[in-house]
Amino acid sequence: MLMHADGRNETKALDATVTICHRFTPPKDLAKYCSMADIIITATGIPGLITKEMVKPGACVIDVGITRITDPNTGKTKLVGDVDFDEVRQVAGWITPVPGGVGPMTVAMLMHNTFKAAKSLANCD
Repeated sequence: MLMHADGRNETKALDATVTICHRFTPPKDLAKYCSMADIIITATGIPGLITKEMVKPGACVIDVGITRITDPNTGKTKLVGDVDFDEVRQVAGWITPVPGGVGPMTVAMLMHNTFKAAKSLANCD
C-alpha cells in the first residue's frame, strides 16, 4: 500500500501503479502481470513460483517468501524463497537472496522502531 499511496502527503509514498496477485492467481495471468512489472515483491511461500520467463529484463525482484525444503542432492534442509534465484538473477537488474535478503532489513527496522517507541514512551523526543 505504501507504494500505491499518494506521495503528496506525510507518507512520502511512491504514487506507483500497483497490481496485487494472489498465490492462486492463474499462472498465465501471474506471468503476464510479472512480465510487465518494474518491481516484483513476492511473499507467497511457494518455492520457485517466480521464474526467469516471468521477469522483465532489468526488473527489481524482492523475495520475501521463505520456505524450508529438503535439497534433493544432499538430503539436507535449506531455506528458499518464492523466486528461482539462480535463473531469475540472469535477467533481473536487482534481486534479493533467500536467506540473507530482506530478513536483516526486517530485524534492523524492528530494532529502529522499538527504539523510537521506547524514546517516545520515555518522552525523550
